Amino acid sequence: MELFEVYPLYDVTPVSAKGCYVIDNLGQKYLDLYGGHGVISIGHSHKEYVSALSRQLGQMGFYSNSIKNPLQEALAHKLGKVSKCEDYNLFLCNSGAEANENALKMASFETGKSKIIAFEKAFHGRTSAAVAVTDNPKINAPLNSQHKVAFLPLNDEIAVERELSKNDVAAVIIEGIQGVGGLNEGSGDFFRSLEKLCKKYGAMLILDEIQSGYGRSGKFFSFQHHGIHPDIISMAKGMGNGFPVGGILISNSINASYGMLGTTFGGNHLACAAALSVLDIIEKEQLIDNVREVSRHFLKRIKEIQNIKSVKGKGLMMGISFDFPVSELRKALIFDEHIFTGGSSDPNLLRLLPPLSIGTDEIDRFVDALKRVLTRISNTKNSI
Repeated sequence: MELFEVYPLYDVTPVSAKGCYVIDNLGQKYLDLYGGHGVISIGHSHKEYVSALSRQLGQMGFYSNSIKNPLQEALAHKLGKVSKCEDYNLFLCNSGAEANENALKMASFETGKSKIIAFEKAFHGRTSAAVAVTDNPKINAPLNSQHKVAFLPLNDEIAVERELSKNDVAAVIIEGIQGVGGLNEGSGDFFRSLEKLCKKYGAMLILDEIQSGYGRSGKFFSFQHHGIHPDIISMAKGMGNGFPVGGILISNSINASYGMLGTTFGGNHLACAAALSVLDIIEKEQLIDNVREVSRHFLKRIKEIQNIKSVKGKGLMMGISFDFPVSELRKALIFDEHIFTGGSSDPNLLRLLPPLSIGTDEIDRFVDALKRVLTRISNTKNSI
């Protein structure tokens, strides 16, 4: 049997990792500024995290959601405290796409409506409803495109109200900061307007914090920069530091009923142990404070590079925009400088999603490496 090839792969084979570094099968060490799509929050192979999972696996790795699991309650209480979202209820699942599926389903149950407003360049996952609200026709099969979705321009309040006024919209779903779409984000005024408009027309406001949450923006959730209170919050990536876990926070104004949502693997004992350990380490090591400090250092150092068009994002969810495609730049960073970075749907954007534990020394290494690579690219162009 062969693999079903759906990903183009770089010729690198990681076999171990520690902190902000990944080591391949040849012993080469790479600085990880991408964290596996922003999944690595507390750093690779954190000692306390490994101990927590090992200890739980030795006791019980899994049992069904038809019995009590005190770890789920402990996680809900801890998450409420650390995120300052105590007035929500937690439903656990396995991934970001599944989190958004449940968020959209919850909104439809609550409103009795089915249309969704999403935004241009949005990415919310690859499963049925999640991919339907993703602005990429290439990954939407005919089955997915049956969902009723209106894609609107970001920061266009008039367009949003025009669509909501038709009174058939179940929810508005928006990323706190667009990830795959290229680090675009709504203004504070736009987020506050969405909250008011959703209340006015009886729609749910869903904040997709799958990539921008868990401290990555410099606040626990990126919507907290804007002083709003969404109806539903979806989360995943940094939640388990690599262990598959996702969830939604549901406003306690929304009532639950048996069978409304369900999952086999979601909230299992190992997943809860991973998620609890992540929160403990974020709190103990003050990683959100570190995000803000390192981000300030990054923004200061990156100004030294003249041929950058713009820097986008917040905290340690950053994008560097150039006036040329960055595919060859990314390859040079990997194979010449041994640094992992990311791309997006914007071919000219270099995306950075390092572990929240990264230090200023690693940022310095990256900026110096970027200068060298850009100089080589410039010299190559000039010699042609």
